Amino acid sequence: MDSCFICGFLFVALTSWALADDGQLTFVSELSSKPAQKLSKYGWYGNVRLQRFHIPEETAIAHWLFIVTKGHTFQCGQHNVTIHVQYGAPPVINPVGSVFPNATLWSPCLSLILPVTSHGSTTFNLSNPAPGDWYVGAHLPEDDGRIEQKGFPSCSYFFQPQLSVRRAVDTPILQQGTFLQQTAASDRPARLKLYVPEFASSLSVSVADCSSGEGADSNNCSLVLRLGSTSVLQRPLTVNCSGIGCFAALYNPPWDTWLRVVVESSLDNRTVTFSIVSNYTVGCKPKSVGLKVDDDFNKLRGNSTNTKSTSAGNNSVTIDAITFGNESASLLTPLSACVWSIPVLCEEVDVLSLRFTPVNGPNVSVTDTHPTLLTYPLHTQATGGTLNLQLTLNTTNVTLANSSSVVACLSPWAPVLQLNHSQPCRTALFAGYGVHVNASVPKAVVRLPFPQSATWYLTLQLVCNSSDCGNTSLVSVVPEVFISACVEDCGTYGECRLLRSYSYLYAACVCKAGWTGWGCTDDSTAQSYCRQLTATLLLTLSNLSFLPAIVVAIKRCYITEASVYLFTMFFSTFYHACDQPGVAVMCIMDYDTLQYCDFLGSICSIWVTILCMARISDTFKYTLFMLGALLIAMSMQLDRKGLWNLLGPVLCAILFMVTAWVYRGVRRRHCYPPSWKRWILFLIPGAICALIGVCLYIFAETEVNYYYTHSLWHILVASCVVFLLPPKEKNREALGWSRGVTWDWSWRPRVCGYTLCQSGKDELYTVT
Repeated sequence: MDSCFICGFLFVALTSWALADDGQLTFVSELSSKPAQKLSKYGWYGNVRLQRFHIPEETAIAHWLFIVTKGHTFQCGQHNVTIHVQYGAPPVINPVGSVFPNATLWSPCLSLILPVTSHGSTTFNLSNPAPGDWYVGAHLPEDDGRIEQKGFPSCSYFFQPQLSVRRAVDTPILQQGTFLQQTAASDRPARLKLYVPEFASSLSVSVADCSSGEGADSNNCSLVLRLGSTSVLQRPLTVNCSGIGCFAALYNPPWDTWLRVVVESSLDNRTVTFSIVSNYTVGCKPKSVGLKVDDDFNKLRGNSTNTKSTSAGNNSVTIDAITFGNESASLLTPLSACVWSIPVLCEEVDVLSLRFTPVNGPNVSVTDTHPTLLTYPLHTQATGGTLNLQLTLNTTNVTLANSSSVVACLSPWAPVLQLNHSQPCRTALFAGYGVHVNASVPKAVVRLPFPQSATWYLTLQLVCNSSDCGNTSLVSVVPEVFISACVEDCGTYGECRLLRSYSYLYAACVCKAGWTGWGCTDDSTAQSYCRQLTATLLLTLSNLSFLPAIVVAIKRCYITEASVYLFTMFFSTFYHACDQPGVAVMCIMDYDTLQYCDFLGSICSIWVTILCMARISDTFKYTLFMLGALLIAMSMQLDRKGLWNLLGPVLCAILFMVTAWVYRGVRRRHCYPPSWKRWILFLIPGAICALIGVCLYIFAETEVNYYYTHSLWHILVASCVVFLLPPKEKNREALGWSRGVTWDWSWRPRVCGYTLCQSGKDELYTVT
């Protein structure tokens, strides 16, 4: 429950200098705990219990404790709980081994398996973790397809993660070109940090003047130099030093961020003293645009009045022609003649829906001499969707040779500024995603589910096999970058659902009709159209078995009961016609309304049937009809699938019936109903039908056999009503009105002011 939310955040400062474990630094300890959540068997991503943790800057050690407890006392055997850990975004998982959609790329996450019988726990330690958001997801093994009725006891497990971090609060800053004297030991590494500015093309860190004290090997440093942080996919650059110094270099380092530097000693019981210095090179720096912000609004206003019409299809895109030359060149911002930067506008369209558009229009000019750079910042709120890149070559005015192509690289944290066919799409610490378009393949698509929270860079450049591209030295492409909730809206056989983990929103596909996969595109277990149609017909036409019950009720003058059966048959038929997972679906009204009416009618049918069997007075019976219907309607609104919504009315009605039967049996000194034929031919077969139907409904239904087991449930319930409905009462007229309220339209003569009375005798109450 929300009131049990105990996301405590404990902060304990360890104010010790000389006694600190890592030498001169002061460390503090922070503990974060999440509330326990009930685990579910994996069927889709919504069954994963996702938790988000934040690791602050300068964290030295992160220690996770994962606790799984059983929520009941009876034995369930051993279950394997799978735990996934990912940095920067929720983990993309594939426990069932399904096929991902085309052009969908994903990175593996760290997965741990915890066998649990009654209680289990495991730990996960990480040194020098990357700062930011970390995501932990847990689930039970794959769902076996069994439909569990809500309220019945089942095997339940609860998952609670906890995080403890130890971070430094006074980490020394390594300044550009300034030597810093440090000491390191095997148990006390030297920890520093340096800032990498934007547009830095390379970074170097040098260790010099290394000394380990007196002795023959005093000049043998035996140091290990590490640059960067540790995450699931990222490892720091490690250099083993020897002699009196060493050197480490990063090309295309991450921009606009703090970089961790750790120097460790491999010599036991010996302290190493050394000097360390850092240098970075800015290869390309943007030209200043000044402080006149009105220019940006003028560009936006001009772009909105000259909107280009774009029609996108599966294989081609038509774009209005653009004029090359001075106009095209004016749209680009030169960066010291080495890269062209295109300003990008970010539009928030909807929840988990962002669209990035170049400020000067959708067309972007690309040349063979310099790369073109576009920047896309992704915040935490956007990591729960899918990052889509669609690159289209505009061949309206320029025809690209077969030997030429436009190469693109989409990378986080830093761009790749040197593009060719042999250069990998990778920066110093992070891997990117490369695509290319040419005359034969004018369109390329990349989809990244749950992209990392970072600034993403798209680099474009025209590459020719020969040294000179000839007349085609400037081409136009249309890069479409946007965030969508799901991959292609989950296709025909899927539904994109918005999920929430406290304040964090993310989306995933729930597939139907046997389709699986991240985008519901894997048809390895898909249902055929014939099977879908068969399921729909069985679940809908089986409700026609209520027609005999309606006819019997009308013939025995139970008009109210017959109207309830008619209501149930109608809404159950159209609810199951709308509830189908495939394409054989027909909804006459809102799905939620159909479901509510179906559940309400089903329970009311049981309620009125049992009360009718009790043979109580009409006034009392119809009062219970109305009162029960109102209470059932209220309970349906509170919890539609709750167990007691069915058991409550059934038990109350049975209690009324048994009480009435016992009263008559005691009063008559005879078993009620008195006829053995009534027991053998009607009551016992009806009770057997009801018992078999309940057992099928509770214990036998699975997702595979649902369409025929639930159809059999419809038939058994309707047959049960035919058997159990009592015979017609002797004092009941053809239309079901009791004689006490019968309208008398006969003419009676009057003699001398008196009305002649008819000779007749009315029975107050007759029971058969």
